[in-house]
Amino acid sequence: MTPTYTVVPYEPGAWPEWLRRTAPSDVLKRWGAVDRSPHAPRLVVAHDGDGAALLTARPGTAYVKIVDAVGDVPKAVEAVLSYTYEQGLAQVKWEGWTASTKDAAAAGFAPLRLPLTRPHGPGEPESGYVRWLGGSGDGVADPPPYYRQSTHFTCGAVTALAAQAHAGAEPWESLDRTAELTLWRDATNFPTCEPVGLGVAVRLRWPSSPVAVLLDTDRPVLLSHLSESEREWRAVLQHASRSDAERLGIPVDTQRLSLPGLRDAIDRKRQHVLLLVSLAAMQGFDVPHWVLCHGGVPGAVVVEDPWFNTAAGETWVDAHLLPIPDASLDSMSLIAPESFRGAVVIGRPLLDQPDTMVTADSRGEPAG
Repeated sequence: MTPTYTVVPYEPGAWPEWLRRTAPSDVLKRWGAVDRSPHAPRLVVAHDGDGAALLTARPGTAYVKIVDAVGDVPKAVEAVLSYTYEQGLAQVKWEGWTASTKDAAAAGFAPLRLPLTRPHGPGEPESGYVRWLGGSGDGVADPPPYYRQSTHFTCGAVTALAAQAHAGAEPWESLDRTAELTLWRDATNFPTCEPVGLGVAVRLRWPSSPVAVLLDTDRPVLLSHLSESEREWRAVLQHASRSDAERLGIPVDTQRLSLPGLRDAIDRKRQHVLLLVSLAAMQGFDVPHWVLCHGGVPGAVVVEDPWFNTAAGETWVDAHLLPIPDASLDSMSLIAPESFRGAVVIGRPLLDQPDTMVTADSRGEPAG
């Protein structure tokens, strides 16, 4: 695609005169209302200057997001697509602040499924759109519902609920705060959910769903930030979770889940992978966090992230159908300081279709 754009530095408040003439004042006010700097904001301008778009994106991902396109919208979006193809990205999203369904469809964008927790207040767009580049969206034609966690610590429970709703084991309408907190209560290591405890809670909640835990350490995890006395009693609970897993027949594989193994689970076996990642790359703070891996596109795994950073201008449009390059996901899923990888793999309900669970063989590659 021939370049038809110019990239202009984004300086909130110091808008160039041509942008002040082109963009509505309420759009410029919204652009500058939050600190978007963590997500590399930039203006992409059509070659003749008639249209422009504000783009942002999480670091370490394979998408860009159009916050708004102003002026000649078709020209602005064409410029964005040209830019995105040159960057080798998998996806462009478009927040529905000012985008019309007609303009989005004309540019090849499909509407995103609205989140189960509907946007409230002025900080959330009521719609959003996505365009996969190069036909790469074939592997995510039927995405799971998006549900945002209602606390800072219930990400594990939410990813499990979303996975089971996607698999048909849980009604979508049942995903609410009560379900979220109830599953968290059953899985928590206070306040986090460690992999074995989460796997046990999933098996108890959905007995017909095959579950496997992949955790390449036999030591208690996610405790290094705590004092010795705080670590001690949580370690007791983690050992109890391992005993529960053994009693319930849940395999706990101590070989590291590889990225090919993860892709095999979601692409070929149609399983869901709850993966523990650090938010250091995407958000700038090293906090362990659960995401749901449910699809694959060339070079990237597609996840649902149940949390987004409103302070940096993120919305549900960023966190839903989020493509993360294989290398980035490989890096961010090694949890410091122990450098372990933790995952819970959930198969399709046995009443629907028997499933062979992904485990790791002695080389760390997928087996069976």
